[in-house]
Parts: sequence; structure tokens; C-alpha cells
Amino acid sequence: MKKNKPDNIVFNEESNQYNASILPYASSVGAPSIKIEDNKSWKERGVAKVNKKISLKFEELKSDYEKLIDDFKWNEIIYNSKFSFEPVIGETYYLYNDKSNEYFLSLINPQSWNKDCVGEFSLNSEGKWSRSL
Repeated sequence: MKKNKPDNIVFNEESNQYNASILPYASSVGAPSIKIEDNKSWKERGVAKVNKKISLKFEELKSDYEKLIDDFKWNEIIYNSKFSFEPVIGETYYLYNDKSNEYFLSLINPQSWNKDCVGEFSLNSEGKWSRSL
């Protein structure tokens, strides 16, 4: 069917009816124009915000990983060092390096003798050595 009305009148050829009153947008010449908003700045802010959050989480995980590796290293050194006593949980022990470049664990603090102290450690209830110094 051929429409005989001007272009500003909305005619639906499928239903053969005028449907301006049921459209979800304004269709008259005097209606405000529909503009597509530029959301580039919104996207950039969103990307920057998410990237910052992910970066912070990555740094946190990296720090935790490095601490875990450090703990693993010290625990392996201490458990492989020489000592002739059973360590007590919560007590402070000192790790030394002797002349043959081997580690040994002692109860004697570094101020009491002239030995190369590597660090101060204590044993926790889980059997993990924690460095204090």
C-alpha cells in the first residue's frame, strides 16, 4: 500500500496503520534528536579502575609469593643445619655460619660470642621457622 502522508507521520506498512503513539521514541519533527552518547571516557575510566585493582591484587599476590619462597628457603636451611637439641616451640634460636660454610643452630645469642650470625628464628606450633632478625 502506498502512503499518502508526509514523512513526519509514522506509518507501519506491515500492519497498515499509523503507529506514532506506540513507538518507544519520539517521531515528530519537533522532537529532540536521538544522539548516541560518547561513552569512550566512561570506558577509559572503567578500564583504568579495573586495571589498577588487578595490578594491586597482582602485587599483593607477588609479595605473598616472595614471602612464601623466603619462608621455604629459611625453613629448608634450618632443618638441614646442624643442631643437637630438640627445639622448643616459641623459643628464640640463632642460625650461624661456621668456618666450613655450614649452618648450625644454637641457643647462644650473637652478643655472647664472636660467630657469624645469619639470623634469629623461632619455631611455631606448625613446625615452621619464622625469622625475627
